[in-house]
Amino acid sequence: MTRRLAWLDALRGLGATAVLVEHLNYHFLDELRPRWMNLGIYGVLVFFLVSGYIIPASLERRGDVPAFWISRVFRLYPLYLLLIAVTLALSPLLPLRGDVNAVAHLTMLMEVTGSAGMVEPMWTLSYEMVFYLLVTGLFVAGVHRRSGWFALAFALLATLVAFTLPREGHLLDGPWAPVAVLVVAAVGLGCVLFGSRSSRTAGAVLLAVLAVALIWIGSRESWQGAMILAVMFTGTAIHRWERAQGSGLWPVAGVAALILLVPFLKPVTFNGLTNLATMGLAAATFALFFALRGRELPRVLAWLGLISYSVYLVHVPLIKLALLVIGDPGRLPWPAQLGLGLALLALILGVSWLTYRFVELPAQRYGRRLIERRAAARELIAA
Repeated sequence: MTRRLAWLDALRGLGATAVLVEHLNYHFLDELRPRWMNLGIYGVLVFFLVSGYIIPASLERRGDVPAFWISRVFRLYPLYLLLIAVTLALSPLLPLRGDVNAVAHLTMLMEVTGSAGMVEPMWTLSYEMVFYLLVTGLFVAGVHRRSGWFALAFALLATLVAFTLPREGHLLDGPWAPVAVLVVAAVGLGCVLFGSRSSRTAGAVLLAVLAVALIWIGSRESWQGAMILAVMFTGTAIHRWERAQGSGLWPVAGVAALILLVPFLKPVTFNGLTNLATMGLAAATFALFFALRGRELPRVLAWLGLISYSVYLVHVPLIKLALLVIGDPGRLPWPAQLGLGLALLALILGVSWLTYRFVELPAQRYGRRLIERRAAARELIAA
């Protein structure tokens, strides 16, 4: 990655490490786990800001929706499917979570269709996929540059549903919800990727409506999905402001006020002050790295960024397997807990490098070759 975008890799590495340390801390030296903020949610928010900043820019740079989806599929699915296969193979040792739906896993939309993910961190991939569907619809419809307004709209939606439709649990539930979502998403993407001009517009509208419906009625908390999309579109608005394509940073301030207000006044998972600190720290981290984007960053952060997706997906199964072997670390003195925790951290990073090197990297290269062949074929047809 060029230095111009290396800061995004560093942020990914920091976010993945934060989630990893949070989950390790539950079992090793839990008394050291910060209670004034949620380290795991902090890492996830950093990830969402990075995705919001770079994903729409990637689509617009290519201007090629099929190439964008080829890139995304070969970036996310190979390791994802491998983890599903490994989780199924280990199910005699590590029982599957309840309410796991296979169809929901095909679309990665588990979290918004009432299904548990086979691996716990997979829930965030559902919101990534919703964002891809929405960004695709907006791009095809030609309204994708109004990122600040979309960020404000989703932040306002999060505020409204938190106070008018407070709930916990999914409204989209049952075995047929993932099937219906799969059909609608397939129809919308089919129209966008392969249809005529009018059917592409209809497909774009269908994808946008599906995405909004999923985050409105499919999120586990009534305000959560809209808040996440507000965070992601905030990243997009910052990217547009940087390139003088938007209307300034005023939408970012509006979004910050709204998304901090909702869970602060309507606490669900953790109290308002903890939420305030977590979101504020995530925003400050992104702002710091954005300010340093032209400078050389520590190589270890860039390396962690390369393997961040692997770290994010493989660390929970490895922690569970380790606990099967060593038992409850809490019964051990703190030096033993520290040593075992560091050893497990090193193991997770090593396995993550291997899965990046032999699963992620070859799949990404193959995806790029497909895109190049497709571009060459289009040029030949045009000639």
